Amino acid sequence: MSIIPFFPYTIFFIYLEPISALAGAYYAAFQPQAYLNDLSLSGTIVNPTTPVVTTQMNMVLLQLANLYLLFALNEHLVLSSTTSTKTWRRLLSVLLLADFGHLASMAPLGTDVFWKVWEWNAMVWGSVGFVYLGASLRISFLCGLGLKKSTNKKTK
Repeated sequence: MSIIPFFPYTIFFIYLEPISALAGAYYAAFQPQAYLNDLSLSGTIVNPTTPVVTTQMNMVLLQLANLYLLFALNEHLVLSSTTSTKTWRRLLSVLLLADFGHLASMAPLGTDVFWKVWEWNAMVWGSVGFVYLGASLRISFLCGLGLKKSTNKKTK
């Protein structure tokens, strides 16, 4: 049996990241205008005189919130139910792919969004910085950093 280290893997993947995804779900669902306004670097925030959240945009944000909820529950419930490194590797591999997709979704802001940390607001910290952290931890896990070698071949 392999034991997944509490720090950093268990604490991040079972607790911190799902809580962060729940926060994103709340923000997208219940604060749609603020969510959209904060998807920018500092100095480029648009404060329209009339609301820009159309019915269709609201629907997309509600769908996004639903996916954040799915992500949070899936990650927490699956990973907290097993110490199988095979299961952890499979789920974290898929989430790593999703990390790259999430980062690609930030590209319309330009390449500055990926490295000008001094211009990041809270939303960009979550959408880029926190994703960098999650992807780094997933890569570390997938490379076996900090994992004890298992003697049971079924858990590999």
